[in-house]
Amino acid sequence: FLFDIKDITFFLIVKLNLLKNKNTIIDIAKQTIIEESKAIANLINFVNEDFTKSVKYILASKGRVIVTGIGKSANIATKIVATLNSTGTPAIFMHAADAIHGDLGNIQKNDVVICISNSGNTPEIKVLVPLIKNYGNKIVAITGNSESFLGKNADFVLNSFVEKEACPNNLAPTSSTTAQLVIGDALAVCLLEKNNFSSKDFAKYHPGGALGKKLYLRVQDLISNNELPMVKPNTPIKDVIIEISKKRLGTTAVVENKKIVGIITDGDLRRMLKDNSDISNLLAKDIMGKNPKTISVDAMAIQALETMENNNITQILVEDNSKYVGVVHLHDLLKEGIF
Repeated sequence: FLFDIKDITFFLIVKLNLLKNKNTIIDIAKQTIIEESKAIANLINFVNEDFTKSVKYILASKGRVIVTGIGKSANIATKIVATLNSTGTPAIFMHAADAIHGDLGNIQKNDVVICISNSGNTPEIKVLVPLIKNYGNKIVAITGNSESFLGKNADFVLNSFVEKEACPNNLAPTSSTTAQLVIGDALAVCLLEKNNFSSKDFAKYHPGGALGKKLYLRVQDLISNNELPMVKPNTPIKDVIIEISKKRLGTTAVVENKKIVGIITDGDLRRMLKDNSDISNLLAKDIMGKNPKTISVDAMAIQALETMENNNITQILVEDNSKYVGVVHLHDLLKEGIF
């Protein structure tokens, strides 16, 4: 194929522009992350006595936390509500615009209201704040302007000030909304710890999906549908192979008086065949692994996974008061999404 100089020049220009644009995009992305990380780091300087007082007041309150905002701050408010609810602090979202058109009925006598506004001077906030004050509810402000209408009228002010947005025009809410989110997370974690909210409590609010299963699923739940492969120390190898194949778990426990004395896996059988030309006289006790890893039937499923990973094994034998009761296979954990 023949190309003239114009074609070649055009091709090179296009390629250089693509490379330039690629680098520019990466640079912009990195700069955005840097700008927002700086803004978040600077929030440490604004954590003061008002933060402590707001946490203590919410802890002592007999009501809920109502979180409200307008625009992008409303989006942040919904996430903070979700975090509070999932960590033991009852919360509901109330859009600031809807609040002044009927949703103020959401606010009950003992509720605490968190108002989020970067400027603290939006028209909706100026209308809403006096109404909340008239109801007698305390207001926690998350604002980037402590001298704003919201800042001056709130009972507690959590300063989310950022020097500038990550947006090159310093207009689109970017660093400011990230700062609001971080303040909300800090508030939620303080409440969580002061309420002694445990992993068991967390499981109550997250029963679905892999996260929930890690918190509540136990070994007993995993073995309930599994076979119970089991041989005695003097069981002939032929019968051992049949037992492992029949129970389809890739292993069998070697049991004596209901107690585990060993384990035989598919790997043990392969090594046996490799090392022995005649297996007719071999017994289970001749090839079994002694002192196998075991786990209690009451242990969490995630503990079974950790034991398997730490010991590079794919099955673990299960005991109930030192008696053999089952096998957990890696596939059982995969099936439940715990991996």
